[in-house]
Amino acid sequence: MNEEEFGAQVRRARLLQDLTQQELAAAANISPVTLASLESGRGSTLTTLVRVLRALGRDDWLGTLEPAPTLSPLAVAREAAGLPEPRRASRRSR
Repeated sequence: MNEEEFGAQVRRARLLQDLTQQELAAAANISPVTLASLESGRGSTLTTLVRVLRALGRDDWLGTLEPAPTLSPLAVAREAAGLPEPRRASRRSR
């Protein structure tokens, strides 16, 4: 997702709550210009993003920013079988 798409989602969330940019900006303690910048995808700070999401009651969006941990199926199988990690080949020249 790029900045424009994310800004559009913030705008939709604001409109679904029937809030003007001025109302949301006041609730988030930011300027309306800063909110307009976020909604248009022109950039924002992390602090602004967190303030806006909290003012919208969308703290749950913050949890989606963390990528899911990835597990190697081979590492899981090796561990379950009690096998040691494979040794990497030496790169010494001969």
